[in-house]
Amino acid sequence: MAEEKRRFDFSSMQNALGSWLKPPQHSLLGVDISSSAVKIVECSAVGHTPQLEHYVIEPLPKDVIIDGNISNMEDVAAAIERALKRLGSSTRRAAISLPTSMAIYKKILVPAAAEEDDLERQVETEANQYIPFPLAEVNLDYQVLGPSLNSSGDLDVMICAARKEKVEERVAVAEMAGLKVEVVDIDAFAMMTAFEQIQQQLPDQGMNQTFALFDVGASKTHCSIIRNGQQLYYREQPFGGSQLTRDIQRRFGYSFEDAETAKRSMTLPDSFESELLHPFVDSLAQEIQRALQFFYTTVSVSQYLRVDYILLAGGCSMLPGLDEAVLSRTQISTMIANPFTTMTQAARIPLKELLLDAPSLLVACGLALRRFD
Repeated sequence: MAEEKRRFDFSSMQNALGSWLKPPQHSLLGVDISSSAVKIVECSAVGHTPQLEHYVIEPLPKDVIIDGNISNMEDVAAAIERALKRLGSSTRRAAISLPTSMAIYKKILVPAAAEEDDLERQVETEANQYIPFPLAEVNLDYQVLGPSLNSSGDLDVMICAARKEKVEERVAVAEMAGLKVEVVDIDAFAMMTAFEQIQQQLPDQGMNQTFALFDVGASKTHCSIIRNGQQLYYREQPFGGSQLTRDIQRRFGYSFEDAETAKRSMTLPDSFESELLHPFVDSLAQEIQRALQFFYTTVSVSQYLRVDYILLAGGCSMLPGLDEAVLSRTQISTMIANPFTTMTQAARIPLKELLLDAPSLLVACGLALRRFD
């Protein structure tokens, strides 16, 4: 990696971190290395419409990624290699992402009259106030969002930074598996890219409406509040699907791997639903309700915003009864997030499986869509 002047490129869209190189023009694999699985998506184009060409979900061994940190690079690289073999694509150009918690991003004000060189210096000066590390230790990027609505004569500029060692770790493990990394993004921004596909399904394409997107992962639930293409709020909660897996382990004496497999396939004893599933679904719906209450008391009160729709993503979003439980607790229209509904699918795609897998593929889908930048 080149030093100091190498930085992310926000050129693709207002809310996206981007590539170290020019945006890719050919097929690109979106590779999401989550805490529980490697998920890969490849998209092409049919006219102006994206088409899903390939996707795969390959489980990771337990605890090879803890709090976003890779504890065993060889195991993760081996999982990526297995995923690539199953994927059936010859493409090895990849877009990867960092966990949102590993990035610092903030909207700042910069005088509109600044020249490009002056703008970069001003951004670095402002960034020093928000980044608790020396700038030499981070990859830093910025994008001008446009004239500020609240400060005449100034520009709104989005800055984002991540520790170089964290970026290099993710790039290295992808390269160990034979990938050529051309884009590095942030999970939250990749989900925003995928969310644009979901918006197309809604009246007026979701404009002037407020969405709460909940991505329920293995160990954490991520909440993003989105309005008119802007992320207004982001929060992580330490609650995820691994809790249900551990409950299954304890109740039925399964190994963690067997419990995870049984949970995904719903091949569990009859007592599972009443003893474990229903209490877990209710607890998860309660966590979602609390996240919304926190948003209302900390952010929305100053902007008079109410959430119009809740979208559920992640592997747990397909748990039976979760959408109804969230609707019951919040009284807000709730739907399962599927970024592929507006796309065409290659004939090889198993549509029934895709319907079940789609909510857990938002990050990988958003990364694959960087091919269209």
